[in-house]
Amino acid sequence: MIAPGALEDIKVLDISQGIAGPFAAKILGDFGADVIKIEPLTGDYGRTMAPFHKDDPDIEKSLFFLLLNLNKRGITLNLETSTGQKIFKELVAECDVVVESFEPGYLDSLGLGYAELEKINPKIVLTSITWFGQTGPYSNYKGEEIVAYAMSGIMSISGTADREPLKHGGFQSQYESGINGALSTAFTLLMRDFTNEGQHVDVSIQEVVNSTLVVNQPFYSWTGAVQGRRRSEGAGFGNVMPCADGYFISQPGGGATWDDIVDFYGNEVLREEKFANAEERVQNGVEFDQVLTEATKDRKMHEMFKSASEDYRMLFGIVQTPEDLANCPQLEARNFYEEVDHPVIGKIKVPFRLFNMSETPSQYRIPSPTLGQHNVEVYTETLNYSKEDLVKLRELEII
Repeated sequence: MIAPGALEDIKVLDISQGIAGPFAAKILGDFGADVIKIEPLTGDYGRTMAPFHKDDPDIEKSLFFLLLNLNKRGITLNLETSTGQKIFKELVAECDVVVESFEPGYLDSLGLGYAELEKINPKIVLTSITWFGQTGPYSNYKGEEIVAYAMSGIMSISGTADREPLKHGGFQSQYESGINGALSTAFTLLMRDFTNEGQHVDVSIQEVVNSTLVVNQPFYSWTGAVQGRRRSEGAGFGNVMPCADGYFISQPGGGATWDDIVDFYGNEVLREEKFANAEERVQNGVEFDQVLTEATKDRKMHEMFKSASEDYRMLFGIVQTPEDLANCPQLEARNFYEEVDHPVIGKIKVPFRLFNMSETPSQYRIPSPTLGQHNVEVYTETLNYSKEDLVKLRELEII
């Protein structure tokens, strides 16, 4: 039995593409919102993003698209035609939220900007997620993941001081922005309950990433100090270290005394003042790194993690691979993963729950849609178009 969702009375139109916007709309759908994914006739470009299931580059087999569009119904609509714009406005009149990720000004050029949508539905919430936001001198610049990291400042402190700045792996800036987009939309919907009016939510990916620099930016604002990147060696617990079957990172504290740390690493030389004293340890950092590397070269990371955490109460982490994460007992215990049954891909386990709510939890209801899968359902039931109308719309390349 599916419990009531926190947003089950909310209707969302998702016309965004790629990662950030679709992820925001997916989160709303996970908590019960009825999300309609509107794609151009060629499909969201996210459908062309690798990896593909079994390396088959089919638009229905992108694992990115599968993950980012769960709990959505899918339709096609050509927004660059007058008829398509008319139909979109009809849908807006019936909905609460529109999520989009187009270049600023694009929807205005189609007569579908917030000022126009507000006339159709004064309670509509338009959530725009773009690289640099809707205003400012960079607003119409193109963006990409590596650009977001560079322009936000996080790249300047990533990596080691002896090398060029380092980009984070994956697409974290866009996932973070999707979360921000979903939460800001929820806040706006809450405010709407009091004012009976919608708003335009403007999310800048650059600002989202910059806002995570909780130390870097205040240092500069208060003192003019620049954080810089860490030393490549001798950083005193600052770097990831190798072990027999992977990598780990350890930090002092967490309830462990220095004697506990020495016992864990099993090398009495660590009791010497040059290592036991925090200031001297930094001064002798290169030698300290060598001692730790020698002490752990034959130890396995999962054994070390269990012992450090349970026996010594140390701050200790291991660098988990995708295989490690798929079999992580912590994630399994919290039902982080969900098995979905896609009509083309079949059954597959994917990351799903971002956070838990005791009374209205996120729930998997339907897989990501195939291209235009719900055209008949949405157009006939929501807008009362006939099946003959749909035939004409297809012939005119409207849907």
